[in-house]
Amino acid sequence: MLKTFYREGIVEAGCDEAGRGCLAGPVFAAAVVLPSGFSHPLLDDSKKMTARARGILRGVIEREAVAWAVASVSAERIDQINILNASFEAMSGAVTRLNVKPEVLLIDGNRFRTTLDIPYECIVGGDGIYASIAAASVLAKTRRDEYMERLAAERPEYGWLQNKGYPTRQHRDAIARHGLSPHHRITFRFS
Repeated sequence: MLKTFYREGIVEAGCDEAGRGCLAGPVFAAAVVLPSGFSHPLLDDSKKMTARARGILRGVIEREAVAWAVASVSAERIDQINILNASFEAMSGAVTRLNVKPEVLLIDGNRFRTTLDIPYECIVGGDGIYASIAAASVLAKTRRDEYMERLAAERPEYGWLQNKGYPTRQHRDAIARHGLSPHHRITFRFS
C-alpha cells in the first residue's frame, strides 16, 4: 500500500514526469495534491499499471485531488536545455499551475533543481512509495500518451500508437527509413 504522506499535516504535492527516455515528443510532468488519507486499490507507479487502469485512475485523481496540474516541455526545448533540465522545468511548470501552494514537493527521482521557493524532497522510486507521486505519474503518463496518439495520426510511419516515441526497434527502423520528423529530439542518439 502506498504511503499517504511524507510529513503529516502539511500540504504536499507529488511530482513526476513521463517521456524522459523517448526519442520523440515532449516530456510531460504532473503535480498532484491529494486529500488526507487518499487511497485507491489501482493506484501504483504508472509504469506498472495497464492503460485501462491508468485511464480509470486519471478520472478519479482529477475528480478527487485537492489540486492537480500538468505541464510539458517541447522536443525543441529539450534539445536546447537537455532532457534532465527539461524534466525539472516541466515539473516546476506543473507546480506553478496548481490552484493551491504546496508546503513541500515530493519529487520522484534522485535530484531536482527549481527556482520555486518551495522546499522539496527527492525520493528514488517515489512513484511506488507515495500516493501523490504515483498520482502524478498517472496524469503525466496518460497526458503524454494522448499527445503521442494525436501525433501518430499525423505521422503514422513511426508507429507512435504502439511505441509512444520510445526507442523501440520499430521506431528506430522507421527513423532509418523515413528520417527524423519535426517532433524528434535531434540531440538524442538514434542508432
